[in-house]
Amino acid sequence: MSAPSNPSPVLSVEHLRIALRHGAQPLVHDLSFEVRPGEFLAVVGESGSGKTMAARAILQLLPPGIAQTGGRIVFDGQDLSRHDAQAMRPIRGPGIGMVFQEPMVSLNPVHRIGEQMAEGLRMHHRLSAAEIRARSLEMLRRVQIADPERCMQAYPHEFSGGMRQRIMLASVMLLKPRLLIADEPTTALDTLSQREVLDLMVELARDNGTAVLLITHNLGLVGRYAQRAIVLEKGRLVETGEVPSILVAPKQAYTRKLVDALPRRQAAKPAATETRQPLLQVRGLGVSYPGARLGFFKRQPPVPVIDALDLDIHPGEMVALVGGSGSGKTTLGRAILRLAPSNAGQILFRGEDVRTAGRAALHRFRLACQLVFQDPFSSLDPRMRVQEIVAEPLRHLPELDAAARLRRVAETLDEVGLDGLGARYPHELSGGQRQRVAIARALVRRPAFVVADEPVSALDMTIQAQVLRLFQSLQQHHGFACLFISHDLAAVEQIADRVIVMERGRIVEQGARDAVFDRPRHAYTQALLAATPRPLHELAEPAIDIHPVPEKAFA
Repeated sequence: MSAPSNPSPVLSVEHLRIALRHGAQPLVHDLSFEVRPGEFLAVVGESGSGKTMAARAILQLLPPGIAQTGGRIVFDGQDLSRHDAQAMRPIRGPGIGMVFQEPMVSLNPVHRIGEQMAEGLRMHHRLSAAEIRARSLEMLRRVQIADPERCMQAYPHEFSGGMRQRIMLASVMLLKPRLLIADEPTTALDTLSQREVLDLMVELARDNGTAVLLITHNLGLVGRYAQRAIVLEKGRLVETGEVPSILVAPKQAYTRKLVDALPRRQAAKPAATETRQPLLQVRGLGVSYPGARLGFFKRQPPVPVIDALDLDIHPGEMVALVGGSGSGKTTLGRAILRLAPSNAGQILFRGEDVRTAGRAALHRFRLACQLVFQDPFSSLDPRMRVQEIVAEPLRHLPELDAAARLRRVAETLDEVGLDGLGARYPHELSGGQRQRVAIARALVRRPAFVVADEPVSALDMTIQAQVLRLFQSLQQHHGFACLFISHDLAAVEQIADRVIVMERGRIVEQGARDAVFDRPRHAYTQALLAATPRPLHELAEPAIDIHPVPEKAFA
């Protein structure tokens, strides 16, 4: 049976409205869109634009206190907004599947992977235990799990973020849903894992004739994978259309704001001359983790994480450290700051080896260095006000009296755009504002060296652009050297003077930013760059097409 040229929508959302149950605060206003079989539709917008609320409403999974107040959600001829939990059970899974943003939250930590994958098949299909196991193993092989037999017996915490997202995708696609909702499925993944997961999603959707609703703030992914996109601002639909036209020639001011926030390469600064003494020199650094315990007195051999690594950073230089998850980036940053133990080599700061330094020398080193953490909400004390958090590092500067400390804090908060917010607590701030607090805390003591560990990975595009511009301006103003750890090559391309590429604890390539990005020599660097979404001027057509829709989808 041939597929119709213009099949009817698999999902139709009509004038959807969502609001708080006990208040007049609307979250989604009059939202309408359609998804057709085999289509890859992207829902784009900043944090708080209503993307996830609309997706949860489709599955009738809105949080307590939030309700659908109007409109229809039509799937397979049924208005889902009229369904109760019992009526939704046969639809969730075989009809509509959902891949959530954080798989560690979605996967049950106390059940093995095989048990969790079998649950949906037992609930919706009459299959024997052997058939369920065979289908689960086959799907794990499809999503490129190296040892599916061991995976079935393992728990979620035994896998990396990319592996957990593959397992989550396998569990959802095992039921062959007609519609797949992917809610920020790659936010915390490195570039290679991100591409692998989304390519798998496209492949599985193509094979099953599944429509995909991709919720994301990453316009690069939209340009690579989606045919059509809708743009939400504060719960309202502001623009819809084919992806190339939306990204290359947006009609609405808000869409242009999102497109303008994409990182772009800046003019290169003069390179540090070889005659200048490096601020930081790492020579032959080695880091190992203890092996697994085999008994009360025995362990397996240590696991090497960083092996004989050499690195130089000059004063005022912005050095980006890139690589996939597990390459040793964060371990290297923490080892340099003596926050993680190292077992070999030297860490020379202003010519002094701080790896073997005494207490006084280590104290001087730590006064001159700071760390910006990946997740500011976890690193900021929820019981302290912003001004107290920022002032805390100044306790170690006895030359500043109380009045001088207050002036320094006020000056630093003004520099990072938080003037007037010093009396607030971290939970009263947005994600971008919390990251600004983390940056202010790191820079208030005017350090000579800063390690920034994935400082923009969890932020949407506009907030990321603001934080990157802020970081650049502060670095130029104060002249500190920075090791910028990131898996986002687009952000690195905008901010870095020099790029270092790590793979499995070794530096495989390093050089000036333009040389590494334009003329990569190592195969791993080439793979990272190939996995990075293309710049806007190349978006004449979507790179990936999950059409044609297989005939079996309409049989």
